[in-house]
Amino acid sequence: MGEERPTQERHVPVLLGRCVNLLAPAIEAAGTDAVVVDATLGMGGHSEALLQRFSGLHLVGIDRDRQALQLAGERLAPYEDRIDLVHAVYDEIPSVLADLGIDRVHGILFDLGVSSLQLDERERGFAYSYDAPLDMRMDTSEGQSAADVVNTYPEEDLKRIIRTWGEEKFAGRIASAIVAARQDKPFATTGELVDAIRSVVPAGAARTGGHPAKRTFQALRIEVNEELSVLTRAIPAALDSIGVQGRVVVMSYHSLEDKIVKAAFTAGTRSSAPVGFPVELDEHKPYLKTLTRGTEAPTDEEIAENPRAASAKLRAVERIRTSTTDRNAR
Repeated sequence: MGEERPTQERHVPVLLGRCVNLLAPAIEAAGTDAVVVDATLGMGGHSEALLQRFSGLHLVGIDRDRQALQLAGERLAPYEDRIDLVHAVYDEIPSVLADLGIDRVHGILFDLGVSSLQLDERERGFAYSYDAPLDMRMDTSEGQSAADVVNTYPEEDLKRIIRTWGEEKFAGRIASAIVAARQDKPFATTGELVDAIRSVVPAGAARTGGHPAKRTFQALRIEVNEELSVLTRAIPAALDSIGVQGRVVVMSYHSLEDKIVKAAFTAGTRSSAPVGFPVELDEHKPYLKTLTRGTEAPTDEEIAENPRAASAKLRAVERIRTSTTDRNAR
């Protein structure tokens, strides 16, 4: 069974070499004082590569999934004197660092969306390809499940979520089908939900849009875990937590995530001087430098190494000066 294999064999990190290389200049500049936050620790693949390459690095790993923290802890055990693994959500970076007594970090890595562990563990209910309890919580110790959402939300709310978060053009039909089906029997499994979705999505749509349940499952996962609202808070918090020469690297997997990341990065790479202002004061100058050309896509080789990299969108920035809006500017 998959869970019996070592974590290293179960997980091939997405865009591993590129992420490490983007963070490398900031880590090397800091030397033995370097601190990097892996804000989405997952199964620890990116963190392991960073710790292997940079012998003086201290790594802070954050994840809301307790199972991921346990598995990553086992994987990273050889580096236990150089790591702090914390159960938290990635918008809590400032409080995590404060609790650890860390003022500034030199790099922060985000690998957004659902992790390989969550997709592969059937009982977590993230995948539409096999029947499992309808859960989808990244932290199974708290919060509402996907079953709670589909069984209790009004039809209009379901339609809005599926259309907005899932970018699903058949959202209205799907929401109606869910409400009709739950009147007979509450949804308990992913298979039941897939059947309801299949009943109203035209068969021809799958030829161009993939599995008919794909977008609805994405929407429910985002709603259950409040992913986009968390991300909207997390990126500015990350930018506030890095010092000059520090870098933030983000991998997103759909346009809604990338739009949030792009907006936060763009705001820091442009002058904030009012239009028509005669002189650009220092406080108006950009405090970030873009390190990638827009969103960088994976190469064929990277996709071959891990097919889940196919939809990855990579962005990275470097802080080039302190900002007057930075709570910790110095």
